[in-house]
Amino acid sequence: MRRSSRQIHIGPVAVGGGAPIVVQSMTSTDTRDAAATVAQVRELEEWGCEIVRVAVPDREAADQLRAIKAGINIPLVADIHFDYHLALQALAAGVDGLRLNPGNIRDPEKVKQVVVAAKERGVPIRIGVNAGSLPERQAGDERSTAERMVALALEQVRLLESLDFDLIKLSLKAFDVPTTVEAYRRMAAAVPYPLHLGITEAGTPRTGIIRSSVGLGILLHEGIGDTIRVSLTAPPREEVRVAYEILKSLDLREHGPILISCPTCGRVEIDLMGLAERVDDALQGIRVPLKVAVMGCVVNGPGEAREADVGIAGGKGRGIVFRHGQVVRTVAEDELYEALMDEIRTVVNELER
Repeated sequence: MRRSSRQIHIGPVAVGGGAPIVVQSMTSTDTRDAAATVAQVRELEEWGCEIVRVAVPDREAADQLRAIKAGINIPLVADIHFDYHLALQALAAGVDGLRLNPGNIRDPEKVKQVVVAAKERGVPIRIGVNAGSLPERQAGDERSTAERMVALALEQVRLLESLDFDLIKLSLKAFDVPTTVEAYRRMAAAVPYPLHLGITEAGTPRTGIIRSSVGLGILLHEGIGDTIRVSLTAPPREEVRVAYEILKSLDLREHGPILISCPTCGRVEIDLMGLAERVDDALQGIRVPLKVAVMGCVVNGPGEAREADVGIAGGKGRGIVFRHGQVVRTVAEDELYEALMDEIRTVVNELER
C-alpha cells in the first residue's frame, strides 16, 4: 500500500495524494544556452519525462528561464544552490517549482524571502537534502548520516510551515543505498509531504542502473515515493527510460513495451541473444504498453509467449510465433525477427485505434 501523502501540483502535474508516480529528469545542457536546453527538454518529453529540472548557477542562466519555459510543454523546476537571489529571479521568470538545498543556503532570513515570493505565486518548493552537502559534523554528534539528513530537512520544513507555506516536496539523497533508504523511511514517518526519490551520483549506466534500481525499488515496494529521478552519468533520456522500467517492474506505471526474454542455456538452438537485442532496440520507439516475449526453447517458451501480447518460442533453426496466446505461424530462424515485428505492428495498430 502506498504511503498517504499530501498532494501538490508542479504546474499541471499532480504529485502525491495517490497520483501516479511522476518521472523526472534534469538537463545536462548549459542553461545559459536556451536553444540547446529547449531541444533537450523536448527530447525528454518524447521519452515520457513529466517534470524537468534545470541548473541555475548564475544570473545569466536565470535570465534564460523565461525563454526555456516558453519553449517546452512540461513543468520547469529551477535548481538553486548558494545564492537565494537566483531563486527570486527564477520565480519572477515563471518557473513551476524550485529545488533548494538547505545545506547550501543556511541563512533562514534568505530562505524566508524565497518562501514569501513562492507563496505569492503558488509555486512549490522541494527541500532537497544531499548527504554530500550536510553541515560539518560537530564533536560528539553520533547520529547516523540519515538521521542528520532528516534533522536538516525537518528544520527547513518547520521554517516553511512557520511562514504558513505547505507546498512542500522533500528529497533525501545519498550515493549509499542503505543511507538513502533509512533517510526516506524516517522522513516518510515524520511528515505528510510528497517525497521525490533518487540515489544521487549513482554513476554510469553499468552500475548506476543497478544502484538506482535497488534503492528506489526497495522504497517504492514499501509504498514510499511520489516522484523519481534516476541519476546517471549518461544522456538524460536514459534516466527517463530506466525510471519507467523500474516503475513497470513493480506494476506502478504503464509506459511502452515490456520485453520478456529467457537467460539462454544449452537447450537454445537459435541465436537468441542477437534476436532479443534486435527486438529490444526496435521496441524503443514504441510508446503503447504491450508485452513481447522472445524465448529460446520449449521448456518455458510456449507458456511465456502465450502470456505475452506477441511472442516467439524458438526450436531447432525455427520458431513458433504467437499473438494473444494463439499460434500464428511457424517460421525459419532467419525469418523470426521480421515475423515477430509484423505481429508487433499489428498489435500496436490495434492498441492505437
